[in-house]
Amino acid sequence: MQIHAPAKLNLCLYLGPRREDGLHELCSLFEPLALADPIEVREAERDEVACPGVEGENLAARALAALRERGWEGPPLRVEIEKRIPVAAGLGGGSADAAAVLRLAAGEVADLEEVAAGLGADVTSQLTPSLALVGGAGERVEHLPDPAPHAVILLPDGGGLGTAEVFAEADRLGLGRDAAELEALGARLRAAAGAGASPLSYPELLVNDLEPAARSLRPGIGDALDALRAAGASHALLTGSGPTAFGLFESLAAAHAAAEELDRPDAIACEAGSMRMAS
Repeated sequence: MQIHAPAKLNLCLYLGPRREDGLHELCSLFEPLALADPIEVREAERDEVACPGVEGENLAARALAALRERGWEGPPLRVEIEKRIPVAAGLGGGSADAAAVLRLAAGEVADLEEVAAGLGADVTSQLTPSLALVGGAGERVEHLPDPAPHAVILLPDGGGLGTAEVFAEADRLGLGRDAAELEALGARLRAAAGAGASPLSYPELLVNDLEPAARSLRPGIGDALDALRAAGASHALLTGSGPTAFGLFESLAAAHAAAEELDRPDAIACEAGSMRMAS
């Protein structure tokens, strides 16, 4: 069988206090993209996860091992991931792959959300890819209605910006908000997005508090944001901890036209809020 692991976009990211476990409280809107990793799953003699071109431990392999630890009795599997989501780009590709593997055991393993949370902060939200209001360090997920159609251009800038590094820089810069402000922002986001509106209709809420930290480490992010605005993006900001900059557009046709104008080899135009593959 073939399954898909869609990238996720942080439409906004508000940074809260650092917790005792070292993670930060967050308030964010996540949405899936049509950009996705195709994953081929077939029976094998033993469990094996392959991701050609990506070195090191794969989060999807940890997900499969976690299912076995929970007693999942599905047949041994070979899971082969084709990476289309840029690596270490703030698009949740590793978390998406892990969540896709966990979905193989849906209905057969209890408390998949608990398993997901044990793998990483973003994995829980990707178990059911949809527009979601996310809190805590990513473990609190409130699914919202699908938004009106829209599209994005992604400028990954080569990826490779570490999440921990960006959060450490945010702490050094003294960035962040208190818990009460995060709660109030969550209520505003729920009201704005809860009726299925396009994010283009509430640009004042589309803020990424990590942007100054990411730009401090990767100044080229500012150039990417300027280029997106010059190409006609309704709104442009950073996704996650970066380094990917993205611009919002009313349609995929408009995004494709802007991508041609940008003429950058790393530009990716795709629909948002959809699990369909990008063209």
